[in-house]
Amino acid sequence: MNWLEFLTYLFVMAGVTYLIRVLPYVFMRKEVKNKFFKSFLLYVPYTVLAAMTIPAILFATDNIYSAIAGLVVAVVVALFEKGLLTVAISSCVAVLLVELVQKFIL
Repeated sequence: MNWLEFLTYLFVMAGVTYLIRVLPYVFMRKEVKNKFFKSFLLYVPYTVLAAMTIPAILFATDNIYSAIAGLVVAVVVALFEKGLLTVAISSCVAVLLVELVQKFIL
């Protein structure tokens, strides 16, 4: 990649990032009063996070069963309102246990 190509990519990326951050301020000058739209905007970050995280979780291990076990344990522990570290450690332990059980059984 040459210097001109790099600068072109850099400026396009900076422009797109800037537009994504500025456009909501340009189009929404007043407070949003529509309940549906407020609710939609409230859940967008969680939806995007889930859409990016779930596939990463399912393909993080070589075995889909251990990945599903870790995901299920993480969701259950999170539903009990435990902290992030507790959720992460418990899901890692679940994945480890499933991997060990499969290694010794199969």
